This record gives sequence, structure tokens and C-alpha cells, in this order.
Amino acid sequence: MIRKTLLAVVTALIFFGVDHGVAQQRRQVMLDKVVAVVGGSSILHSDVEAYAKELVEQRRQMGYTSDRDPMNEALEALMQQKLLYNQALIDSIDVNTSDISSRIENYLQMLITEAGGIAELEAKEHMPIFTYREMLRQRYEEQTYAQSMQSHVVSKVTIVPGEVERFYNDIDKDSLPIIGEQYVYAQITKFPSSLKEAQQRTKERLLDMRERVITGKTKFSVLARMYSVDGSALHGGEMEPAPSSMYVRPFAEALEKLKPGQVSEIVETEFGFHIIELIDKKGELYHCRHIVLRPTFTREELMEPSRELDSIANLIRKDSITFDEAALKFSDDATSKYNGGIVSNHDILARQGVYDGARLTATRFLKEDFGQQGGKSLDDYSALMRLKVGEVSNSFQTTDLMGNHMSKIVKLVEIIPAHTASLVDDYIRLEEMALQQKQMKVFNEWLSEKIKSMYVYVDPDYRSDEFENKNWIK
Repeated sequence: MIRKTLLAVVTALIFFGVDHGVAQQRRQVMLDKVVAVVGGSSILHSDVEAYAKELVEQRRQMGYTSDRDPMNEALEALMQQKLLYNQALIDSIDVNTSDISSRIENYLQMLITEAGGIAELEAKEHMPIFTYREMLRQRYEEQTYAQSMQSHVVSKVTIVPGEVERFYNDIDKDSLPIIGEQYVYAQITKFPSSLKEAQQRTKERLLDMRERVITGKTKFSVLARMYSVDGSALHGGEMEPAPSSMYVRPFAEALEKLKPGQVSEIVETEFGFHIIELIDKKGELYHCRHIVLRPTFTREELMEPSRELDSIANLIRKDSITFDEAALKFSDDATSKYNGGIVSNHDILARQGVYDGARLTATRFLKEDFGQQGGKSLDDYSALMRLKVGEVSNSFQTTDLMGNHMSKIVKLVEIIPAHTASLVDDYIRLEEMALQQKQMKVFNEWLSEKIKSMYVYVDPDYRSDEFENKNWIK
């Protein structure tokens, strides 16, 4: 969790579902065969078949179909993933694999719970748990390497205003994109008044843990398993060796000061409060474990700001104070309080490291912008859907992007109906589309060259003119 997150790249590559992939590997029989080889990686008929079924089901749930043969589409997607994975190994791409183990264990625990126990899961999957875990690890690792390779290819692609305008003008006016219904809303947020006290309690807990480790009373890994809120807790807080640059700055700076066996002072990051133990350092790779805690609150502490906000909401409804005035006077959100409480994507940009993104700042949000990772809270959307334009919600509890507890009231300021994209009104959305198009062009050109230089074999029975990239067939 504390490593830097790669910015999402919109591409045509769809990664093969882990659960389906593993299940299909279990079902392989003598009749299964290799249908394609990319680099040193093979693709089995069962893999393609399982992924094709997954594509069909995804489209069924989303309410649309495709004229393209799902087997052909699935095979090309898997070949692309194999190529990216192999190229990532060749280029020694830096890959964040720190959360793979925790993701696997979380997924396994879910399956174990659903099955009723480890023995039941082993019987269901016809394999021991350690074999299942290793198959998951291989699949997750391949996907992670492929994704990092693709992000690397397009990482330096940028776009300037003139390109956005050309993108817009080049679109046939009958084919201009439709921008879905958008929402403009304002908010007033309140953290528990006891936030500082809760933070202090958290620090004191960590100081006690640090003391217990240093004095030899308890092992660091034991405390991490018991108390850390990070996924690495499953492994005693231990993370894969990585350069310090892979971590957020405060964590990296603390890590660089440690010698093997030393435990850091308390480190505050956007993810919470940490103590770090350096296991060893080889070259530029730091092997460490950590414990991270976030402030916790009693029910009464969480309810206190909610009651305060409900009182403020009633004053607004009675016209005793305007929403703008209330936001300025009471809101804890420094980004919106000086703008009448109007919500923007400024916090998202800042989290992505875009601090000079005035041109990218948006105040209109699609339904799809809520609930997605790194987007606006689904709690916000749920509250807005109960409102008419101009109305103010009751208070509700939620969390910010860093997972901090807060209470909030929102006002639905405007609903912008679905409409044909306009260069003036929808510039940011068009800029995103133009950038995606440019990224795809760069990526496809790169892909074509790599296909030519990498060993690729496709079984004659699986060759097709439907491949989007014609270079697959040699």
C-alpha cells in the first residue's frame, strides 16, 4: 500500500481473470494443447476457452455483444500479455510486486471461507493449497509485469492543447462522443474533533510496539501480524526487496536512514503511521517490514461531527446561512471550502503527483467517477441520488482518499444532461480521449515492432484474419 501507484493507462489489453485461469489449469487433460507460443511462454487451449467465456459473460452483464469471435479475441489478448511479460523481463522493468502476496492471501482466504475450510477448498480444486497458491502467484506476477511494461511504453506520451483541438475537429460531427450525465456538487466535511487525540493514541501504540521490539520482548513480525492494517500483515509486515524510490517519500527517507536490524521512529504518510524495520540492504534494494496503524475512534467520537453537520444542514434549509458561508466557516476540506464547497478532482490530481494541474481541474463528475479506485466516494453518489438540484443532504459518514474517517453533507448544485461533446464545455474529457488515442497509437506501433522481433508461433487451426494486429501471423 505504501508504494507509489502507477497512473492508470487506458489500453485495449484485458488481463485474464485469475480465478478462471487457475481453474482451467486444473482442468487440463491430455487433449489440451498449446495453441500459441510468445517468447518463452505457452498459451493453452483451455486458457483461451476460459477467457473467451469470461469475455462473453462480461458483455452479457454490461448489455452488449461483439461481432468478433470471442476465442480469437481472447487468444490475441493473452498473446499480448505474454509478450509484455517477456519484454518486461528483458528490459528489467521496475515492477511493484509488494502487494502480490497479500492479494493472493486475501483471495485465498475468501475462497477458503466460501468453501468452508482449507480441506474443502483442496477437494473442490483437486489440488493442495500450496500448489493453488503458487499458480495464483505466477498469474498475478505475470499480469503485474505486463501492466508495468505497458505503462512504461506510454509513460512519456503527453498531449498539448493544439492536439486536443485537432482530435475534436477530426471527428465526424455525426460521430462525436456522447458525454454522459454529469453532477456538480458541493460539500462540507468534518473530521472528529478528537482527531488529534486519536492520532496521539495511535502514535503511543506504535511507540509501545517499538519499545517491545527494541527490548526483545516481542518480535516485529508478530506485532505486524496482530495489529498492522496493511495487507503485508499476513507476512509479518514483510515486503519484497525494492529500491527506496518505490516508496512514498516519508517512508523512503526513514528507510534510507536505517541499518539492518534497526527500527525507525514513527513515520507519518498518507496511509497512516508506520514503524519500519530494515531486514537487509543489497545494492539499491531495501528488504524491510513495517507496521501501519490509522487513528481509530469510538462510536461517540464518530457521531459527534455528524450531529454538528445535521444542525448546519438545518440552518441552511432555513436560510439562516448559505451553503457557501457554512462551507467557509465550518468545513475541514481546505480544497473546497474557499470555493463555496464545490467539489473538484484537485485531491485526486494531488494524490497522483499532479500539483500544477489547474488546467486539468474538473468539477463535473460522471456516474463512473464515483466508487472507482482513486475516484470520488460512492457514499457521495448515494447521497446525491436522493437529492433534487439545490437540496442539501443529511450527514453521512465516509472516508477520504487516505482512509481517514469523516462526516459530510453534500448539496446537489447542478445536473448536466447527457450531450454531444463540446470543445468548450468538455475540454478535459476530450483531452483524456485524445491522450488515450495517442497512447494507443504509440503502444500499437511499439507492439508491432516487438512482435516482429520476438518468437511468436500460432497453431494453424487458430490463425485468423480477425487479429487486430496482423503481425501475429508470421
